[in-house]
Amino acid sequence: MKIAVMPGDGIGREVTAQAVKVLKAVIGRTQPLELAEAAIGQAGIDAAGDPLPSATTDIARKADAILFGSAGMPGDEAIPFMMRPGASLLRLRKELGLFANFRPAFLFPELIGASTLKPEVIEGLDIMILRELTGDVYFGEPRGSGVNAAGQREAFNTMRYSEPEIERIAHVAFRTARERRRKLCSVDKANVLEVMQLWREVVARVSAEYPDVEVTHLFVDAAAMQLMRAPRQFDVIVTGNIFGDILSDAAAMLTGSIGMLPSASMAAGTFGLYEPVHGTAPDIAGKNLANPLASILSMAMMLRHSFGQTANAQRVEDAVRRVLADGLRTGDIFQPGCTRVGTEEMGDAVAATVLR
Repeated sequence: MKIAVMPGDGIGREVTAQAVKVLKAVIGRTQPLELAEAAIGQAGIDAAGDPLPSATTDIARKADAILFGSAGMPGDEAIPFMMRPGASLLRLRKELGLFANFRPAFLFPELIGASTLKPEVIEGLDIMILRELTGDVYFGEPRGSGVNAAGQREAFNTMRYSEPEIERIAHVAFRTARERRRKLCSVDKANVLEVMQLWREVVARVSAEYPDVEVTHLFVDAAAMQLMRAPRQFDVIVTGNIFGDILSDAAAMLTGSIGMLPSASMAAGTFGLYEPVHGTAPDIAGKNLANPLASILSMAMMLRHSFGQTANAQRVEDAVRRVLADGLRTGDIFQPGCTRVGTEEMGDAVAATVLR
């Protein structure tokens, strides 16, 4: 198992360390484990003057999977795009062809009181948001800023998708729905945007190849409303890059905290990058306050999807459930009557539970 470990910035280093700790516990001595740490984000700039050093890309290409922390620092927006610490992840996704981003939003029963929504709305929640990751407005050209003919500052980005890009993510979405409850909702803004009209047309055409999957279409504003109103109606949601970014973060709050959500960004085969959905959280970095469970659960996704180790992935997920059932909580999910713990203590508890 060759794994590139990229802790990155902010709380990334803290939570990734706990995921590695649990990984070593669950793998034990059953098979060789080769971990290669690589700098990215501000750590990449500090090490090599580039948020995505060539050495980091080389390590990634030699690995079977990537375990990623977080990247980005306050003030990113004031830096040219290619040199922003936060842009390093976008560059890496594009460089490695990581086009399919799986973002599960599921609720641990023990955390039903941590969500701001009513228990009867979210009980049993289990959604998979599938976000196209290498197209859309984040990568569309032209992009830039300047001064127009009237002497006014302006900035522009381009939302762009090609038919093959949409087809590719649509097939992944339909196959994913087949493995779950056979319901797929495609989210777009086809009533306003030409690019989203193409999105809807292509998804509808691909759906003919999957007659066993029920497909529906929603505008993104309606989808956001329905996620808050009746989230359990959804099984798999497929959408573009920017809409997927927004909707998956909104779905995080259904589960009680963004610190609970893992993700997997996959290429065409089994190679993937696994990361918590949350960001660098510089305000709590280095204080042993961050919730490492999203990173630990991302590692479980890595075991399942890149290495085919379903049993070990289940062991990790079961350990997280047992630790939560024992009442351990980091600050973001703390409830009265529970025991507040720090980042390291939560990681220790999950690792110890895996070894039982």
